[in-house]
Amino acid sequence: MVITAKIDVKDHDLLDALRGLFKNILAKEDVNAILAPCRLPTKKMVMPTLLTDPVSLNSVDPLSPAFPMNNAKIVSRLTRKPSGGTIAAVMRPCEIRAFVELVKLKQARTDKLIRIGIDCLGAMGNRDYLNWAGENGDGAANTFAAQVLSGKTPDMGSVEPAQACQSCELPVAEGADISIGFFGVDTRQQILVQALTDKGGHLLESLDLSAAEEPASRRKEIERLISERTTFRDNMFAETAGKTDSVEKLSAYLAGCVNCYNCRVACPVCYCRECVFVTDVFDHEPNQYLRWARKKGAVKMPTDTLLYHITRLAHMSTACVGCGQCTNACPNDIAIMPLFRMIAYNTQRAFNYEAGKNPEEMPPLSEFKEDEFAEIVGIHN
Repeated sequence: MVITAKIDVKDHDLLDALRGLFKNILAKEDVNAILAPCRLPTKKMVMPTLLTDPVSLNSVDPLSPAFPMNNAKIVSRLTRKPSGGTIAAVMRPCEIRAFVELVKLKQARTDKLIRIGIDCLGAMGNRDYLNWAGENGDGAANTFAAQVLSGKTPDMGSVEPAQACQSCELPVAEGADISIGFFGVDTRQQILVQALTDKGGHLLESLDLSAAEEPASRRKEIERLISERTTFRDNMFAETAGKTDSVEKLSAYLAGCVNCYNCRVACPVCYCRECVFVTDVFDHEPNQYLRWARKKGAVKMPTDTLLYHITRLAHMSTACVGCGQCTNACPNDIAIMPLFRMIAYNTQRAFNYEAGKNPEEMPPLSEFKEDEFAEIVGIHN
């Protein structure tokens, strides 16, 4: 059963209202820390920060369009083993979906965790955010949120939101214990807070907030966003397919790869302790490169870049949540996300699976189903 409450917003300061909510949550005896995006004192970037001091919550900023990493990696690290307390983690919808996949893969636990999901207003690439935000801080965050929630195109100058955000058809944190709602709500006056699980309901009831009802405008606005972003996604898939529909085109698409493996490190669901691409398997002898060069006349350096990405596509396509951190981490601005998202979408659809949606559903290939791909395996009832 969903429990719905509201938080009053004073002086149109949405960020201040959120900070007040987080302070009330941290004040609860059964909550030992809050993990939330915070503006760093020495940098303009917003980064995940583990907070135990209520005063530190004055730097919390989940509204700025900054998304330097997928928080699911941090939450996994904090919950994989007992931490000695309960943590409330503020997470974007794609972070929650990635975390659900990590739980299924036995890389995280939920018993001492409260997931606080927020409606995602979108984000920029790291460099774009730093150029856009300048020194504005709270003012930039509130202005951006107000523009997005009014239905206007945010004033971002020549910068555009990340493709991952423009193509994300899941802007609401459905897998959270507590969901903070902005879309379709008059956020100049209030914020919607909903408990989606028993754990979330227990916490929400203890906060003694005013009861509320979800406005009809909320579902209408969410449906509008989903339609708009689905159109962008489908156009992105069509464009990407045209650029990668042969080995030659795919090689050209990924030609700028330097084997830094940043995309692998940034990916929230790429969890192997040791990647085969950093083992001796791909530590070729110098004479091997010369043999390849003599055979082909020329060989691109570094080698194995195409094989690396194809291997990751095969490995990650069932668990990819489309957060876009692979593109965000690439030093050469290769559009990795559209390629991975396109392959993942088709792979997951083939298995009738959606990464991060249902915590009880086993990942593809982890269990045998007699009625799956009968035309391939040759088993017919």
